[in-house]
Amino acid sequence: MNLVERAKNIMFNPKQEWDVIKTETSTVGDLYTKYALLLAAIPAVAGFLGFTIFGYPWALGSIRIPISSVLTWGIMTYIQMIASIVVISFIIDALAPSFGSTKDMVASTKVTVYSFTPAWVAGILNIFPSLGVIAALAGIYGLVLMYMGLQKVKDVPQDKLVAFFVVIIIASIVVSIVLGLIVTSIAFGSYMIDTSF
Repeated sequence: MNLVERAKNIMFNPKQEWDVIKTETSTVGDLYTKYALLLAAIPAVAGFLGFTIFGYPWALGSIRIPISSVLTWGIMTYIQMIASIVVISFIIDALAPSFGSTKDMVASTKVTVYSFTPAWVAGILNIFPSLGVIAALAGIYGLVLMYMGLQKVKDVPQDKLVAFFVVIIIASIVVSIVLGLIVTSIAFGSYMIDTSF
């Protein structure tokens, strides 16, 4: 698996790429070390550079954050992304039998990891902090990819696919909000409280 080709194909030719992914022999470790750990670094590194150069967007301007806080944010954001993949993969796998699919952690991880691709790639826009919202919107396309992956890789029956997908979306939102709040409070919490007056 070539990382650049896989990222390009899953974003621009997903129907065919999910068929290829389904038949690939890989391990959960491979999915992390050869793909997720590398791409998940893009938003964190770009955000670190953006906050360092341009500051943190605040109200109608920006504020300067100490580099130690920005570094903490970058590291915690990276950890958050990997933790999200782990948790969502486990949720998909645990719930699969309830929706007519089978437990298969490799398949569940494939669906999760490759669905995050658009958000990770668009994370390069974090280098301009005001564009970070646009990067986050790429995650919506990731949901489209996840829907397709659940159908093709996890073989969820058509009559249960929408319900499974909705449950996964709700779980993903909860995971993202909780982990995001933790990251923000650890990295910027005390600083934001001090500068909010």
